[in-house]
Amino acid sequence: MPRPHPLTPAPDGAPLDRGTGRPFTPGSFTWLLGIEDTCVYPRPGFGMNPLDELALTGHREDWRADLESASALGAQAIRYGADWPLVATAPGVYDWSSLDERVAYAHSLGLSIVADLVHYGTPEWLDGSFADPSYPEAVADFAAAYAAHFAGVADHVTPFNEPLTTASFCGMRGVWPPGLSGWEGWVKVVVNICDGIQRSVRRVRSANPDAVIVHVEASSLYSAGSPDLEAEASWLNRLGMLPTDLVLGRVTPGSRNYRWLCEHGADVAQLHRLADDGVDLDIMGVNYYPDLSPRLLQPTEDGSRQIATNAWAEGLEESLRRFAGRYGLPMVVTETSIEGSDDLRSSWISASIERIGSLVDQGMDIRGWTWWPLTDFVDWSYASGGRNVEEFAIPDDVVDRRTAADNLDPYLRRMGLVRLEEGPDHRMARVPTPAADRYHDVASTSDPHDDATAALPQGS
Repeated sequence: MPRPHPLTPAPDGAPLDRGTGRPFTPGSFTWLLGIEDTCVYPRPGFGMNPLDELALTGHREDWRADLESASALGAQAIRYGADWPLVATAPGVYDWSSLDERVAYAHSLGLSIVADLVHYGTPEWLDGSFADPSYPEAVADFAAAYAAHFAGVADHVTPFNEPLTTASFCGMRGVWPPGLSGWEGWVKVVVNICDGIQRSVRRVRSANPDAVIVHVEASSLYSAGSPDLEAEASWLNRLGMLPTDLVLGRVTPGSRNYRWLCEHGADVAQLHRLADDGVDLDIMGVNYYPDLSPRLLQPTEDGSRQIATNAWAEGLEESLRRFAGRYGLPMVVTETSIEGSDDLRSSWISASIERIGSLVDQGMDIRGWTWWPLTDFVDWSYASGGRNVEEFAIPDDVVDRRTAADNLDPYLRRMGLVRLEEGPDHRMARVPTPAADRYHDVASTSDPHDDATAALPQGS
């Protein structure tokens, strides 16, 4: 049985309230917010600066205010990073003190935690990062230690955020450690990540039988800008399901995906273990950004390039239908937002929730929705000197503005419900926006499982 947890009491000295509700129960709908927690530390000689969003956005100093904002806006739960690169001070050695304090404070505010165990980075002592042979067991050790430490307090666990995005940045394009490139690099990183997820799921459940596994993956929505790119778009869409298939043990010897992985250097013994040791997942988390997730392939002289397009709520429905049809799991929108004006962000809240309500009416099992992130965040290009690190093209003037900057303002992505304003001392002030009011109105009055959701409160 899970042991009693040593968390500090709530700020008023009362015992920690463990009755904040359990997210994602059948027939329920959970409103969530996310704290951007990308944490990537380079290895010696690697061409980037540290990318620690909790530090860059000021959350490490203002975490109480951010958690209070999440609660005040009507969120019932938050996706919150477990800070593996910093918590794991050495192999098998964990410093939980900061996380203990934050989890306790979240609970005192009525917020449940959905723990984000790995968000694009590994501890610096893991030399090969996601390609290191010891990675799968190292991350499973961390997952087990987290599950045991927080059993009964923070039972919802995401073992790994977005295998697809991680493989692109770390394995295909060499942006983040381990800095591999090409399809061979992609395969090496993906297979090792999925090995780690499988081991983490088993170890988490062993340490905490009440744990709920929330698997989170990015949407993969590609279309062809010319007939000769249709096969590539179709392949990229299929590839979007490959990491989850590996975790579930669905990539079996002789299958097309198995042969392709072997052709690109996958370790055969590791593939066999993944096929034999498939795990069950409790919740399928889907990350979708209406203006970033859908990609149009355009021809170039040496192949193709990706252009981010806006598919609005139709793209959200397409992504959810793909995951629902393939896996048949209860689903949660674990990330969504849009960059732009308050009116645009408020409109996306309404449009996405209305579409989810329609899908629920049609019988789709959707149990939650997350605006990610609560505050604006710093574009990932900051750690790479301003150069574009995304898969898709961005305007040259944006790159020029960032590379010439002497502060963080040109890097701030205006996707939060709470706006960040950098002061003279570089401290980030928090300024609520009208989109935050919209979130509050919808979270306070709407339930996609209720017919009344068809009449969402109107706003800008």
